[in-house]
Amino acid sequence: MRRWREILSRRGEYNVWKRRPDKKSWVLTPGQAGPQHAAPLGMRFGAGFLLGCLLLVLQVNGQGAAGGQGAHGTKQRVANPLNDLLDEARRDIDKQDFAAAIVPLQKFLAEKDDFAYAHFQLGYAYTGLQKSKEARDEYERAMQLDAKMPEAALNLGILLLNEDPAAAVAPLQRAVELLPTQSRPRTLLGLAYEKCGDLKNAASAYEGALALDPKDIETSLHLAQLYLRQNRAADAERKFRAVLSSEPQSQPALVGLAQTLEIEKNPEAADAYQNYLKAQPGDAAAREHLVHLLIANEKYDDALAEMEKTENGGASSVESLKLRADILIGEKKWDAAIVALKQAAAMAPNDAQLRGGLGRTYMQQRDFANAEKELKSAIQLDAKNVTYWKDLASATYLAGEYPTTLAVLDRVAQSEPPSPGELFVRALCYDKLQQTKAALDAYQKFLDADQNRNSDQVWQAQQRIRVLKKTLEKKR
Repeated sequence: MRRWREILSRRGEYNVWKRRPDKKSWVLTPGQAGPQHAAPLGMRFGAGFLLGCLLLVLQVNGQGAAGGQGAHGTKQRVANPLNDLLDEARRDIDKQDFAAAIVPLQKFLAEKDDFAYAHFQLGYAYTGLQKSKEARDEYERAMQLDAKMPEAALNLGILLLNEDPAAAVAPLQRAVELLPTQSRPRTLLGLAYEKCGDLKNAASAYEGALALDPKDIETSLHLAQLYLRQNRAADAERKFRAVLSSEPQSQPALVGLAQTLEIEKNPEAADAYQNYLKAQPGDAAAREHLVHLLIANEKYDDALAEMEKTENGGASSVESLKLRADILIGEKKWDAAIVALKQAAAMAPNDAQLRGGLGRTYMQQRDFANAEKELKSAIQLDAKNVTYWKDLASATYLAGEYPTTLAVLDRVAQSEPPSPGELFVRALCYDKLQQTKAALDAYQKFLDADQNRNSDQVWQAQQRIRVLKKTLEKKR
């Protein structure tokens, strides 16, 4: 993958340090205009500035009585010290001796501070020395002096991209305006927007770059990942597949496609994760996603095999034990699941979810005493989780602890309106406790709430209502 810094490369797309084609300095002779381009990339400098050698006419006028010569002129080339300073700095930069380049450039600018190209070169040298503040000042000065210098805007944007992406937006926008046919500035602008959290404009910039260069794999990958962040799964899938058609082993594209298919609930998601894990077998998070998908598809043996790859003979983690328990529960191997959950709970005693899961698994074994114990522990850790209270109501009811069940159902009712099922259990508890009037009222409330959705319970409630009414009549 190419790095952003390649823009600054002497061999990159913006080769700002290329020497003039004739390898010589400009020469200004009488009657000529000054050079309009001091660098081959169209950087404009002030007309009339003598970047080269001055031609001096030395007049020989018969000095001394014995000379007796006519008035003849002679032209000589005299080296311009300012141009020598630029050449010296350029040679230092070519050698990547950025510290050495600073001195001649500062001397040059002390004499000619309004020369944009020199400020740009000085900014480049500071960039090479990782002096960001000084480099920023020089690039900004170059832009002030020459508003049409794309290289200064581009390099300033790159410089600010990581440390101040919001400030990078303006110079990169300027670079896009000055280089309308080049895709790279748009990609960089998209990255700046993305770092600022402006995903809409980031997507627009990336899309603009790809309109100019549809084969730009890096920009396609950025856009695919951005679509994924925007929950545009279909668009993300299309872009990830486009990247993989050119680079089948691109790991970011492989995992991105897997994540996208998982969001879409596409059955190909598990295969996509497996393809990625062939290239990156050490990604534990991706393997965890794969295990969850295999469990959801009831492929428990495959899930267990993936789990073993994760553990790889080492000590099990809490998360791996949770996953193992999920697999074993899916296979209805309750004893083994309890062992895994107890190991995890020992490692994370304050994990309410673990305690609640262990309680529910004990209920599957009809071990209601241990189920009640674990569920009460879960409630102590997270009393606001209504699910634990509901599970506790089920455990105590199945254990025949009807007064406790009624008390727990009262606690559930403080958090949310009772469901028809909870009303039915409440009626059963009153019935078991021979509280006839309360049971009759509770059965009737259940019938009103259920609206014949659960036919078996409805029939049972109706039968008990008839019996309870007769019981009340006998007591009168």
